Amino acid sequence: MRKQDRKFLKSLLETPSPTGCEQRIAALVRHRLDGVADRVETDVMGSVHASLAGSGVAPSLMLAAHMDEIGLMVVNVSDDGFLSVAAIGGVDAAILPGLRVDVHASGAAVPLRGVVGRKPIHLISAGERDKVTPLSDLVIDLGLPAKKVKRLVAVGDPITFGVGFERFGKHMGVSRAFDDKCGVWVITRVLEELAAAGGAPGTVTTACTTQEEIGTRGATTSAFGVAPDVAVAFDVTHATDYPGISHAKFGDIKCGGGPVIGRGPNANPYVYERLVAAAKAAGIPYQVEALPGHSGTDAWPIQVSRAGIPTGLVSVPLRYMHTPTEVICLDDLDACVKLFVQFALDLCDADTFVPGLAAASDADDAPEGE
Repeated sequence: MRKQDRKFLKSLLETPSPTGCEQRIAALVRHRLDGVADRVETDVMGSVHASLAGSGVAPSLMLAAHMDEIGLMVVNVSDDGFLSVAAIGGVDAAILPGLRVDVHASGAAVPLRGVVGRKPIHLISAGERDKVTPLSDLVIDLGLPAKKVKRLVAVGDPITFGVGFERFGKHMGVSRAFDDKCGVWVITRVLEELAAAGGAPGTVTTACTTQEEIGTRGATTSAFGVAPDVAVAFDVTHATDYPGISHAKFGDIKCGGGPVIGRGPNANPYVYERLVAAAKAAGIPYQVEALPGHSGTDAWPIQVSRAGIPTGLVSVPLRYMHTPTEVICLDDLDACVKLFVQFALDLCDADTFVPGLAAASDADDAPEGE
C-alpha cells in the first residue's frame, strides 16, 4: 500500500462516525472524490454517492460500503458526573472495562477522554469475578467535576473507542472501525483507479452508506435511489486463522489470503461467477465464503431493492470484529481494489444476471429427446 493511500486509510479510521453521526467522514469522502467523480451527492440518510460516467455500453454498477462504526451513547449523567451508556450496534460488554473512550460531547469543541470504569478485582466478590458486567452497570469517568460534566455532556451524545490505526507485524494493521471504513477506502480507491484509466464501460457509482450497524438502513435507501443494474457490497468478514475458531463451522478464511467472495442466496450466482473470473483475470488470490442465509451486510437490502438488483458480496478477512483492536492484512485491501477495477472493466452490454435464464434458453434450443 502506497504511503499516501495508507495516510488516507488512517484518516478514515480515526474520523469518528458512530452510527447516525457519519457527517465528518462523509465530508472526508466528498473532499477526496472532488475532481475525481463526475458527480458527488449526499442523500437525506447521509450516504455519499459518487458517480463516474461510463460509455453506456455496459450495465451500471454500484459499489457499496458503510461509513458508520459501532460505539456507545450517553443515556444518563449522574449527579456525581458519571455517564451511563447504551450500545450503538453490536458492542460486547466484556471488552469495555478499563477501555479509554472519546465522548463527543455537545458542549465541547474537542472529544472528552473518558475511562470505562468497573470495580477492581479486589472489591468484586468471588461469585462475580467470572461474570461479564452488564453494560448498564458500567459507567464512564471523565475525571471532571460533576458540574462541568453536566454542562458539557448531553443525553444522546455519541462515544467511540479511544484508539487509532497502527501498522504491526508483517503487512498487518490494527485499529478500531476497520468494519467497514476499510471498505470505504477500497471503493474510493476503485473510483480513483477507474478515473485514471479513463472510466469503465458502464457508469460506476460508489455508495458510502450510513447506519449499517443498526440494520443496513443507508444501503436500503441508496439502492433505491441509485437504482443500478448490478451491485457489489463490500464489508469485513470473520478471519478464522487464529486459535479457537472452528473451520468446520465458520470456514477457512485467512488474513493475507485475498478478497473473500460470498456465495449463497444473498449473492447473485452470475455476479459471483463474474467476481471469480475478475480475480483470476487480475491475477490475485481469492477465497470463498458460504452465505447460507442473511449475510448481515449491505448486500441484503440492495438485493431486494425495487424489483431486485443482482448483487454480489466481497469481504476482507478481519480478526477480532467489533473490538477496539480489529486486525487485517493491508495487502488484502490492495487486492480488493484490483478485483473491483477488473470487475468494472469487464462488464459488457451482453451481460445478463437473471438466474437460470441462459440455461433455460439453451434448453429451449435443444433437439427433442435431449
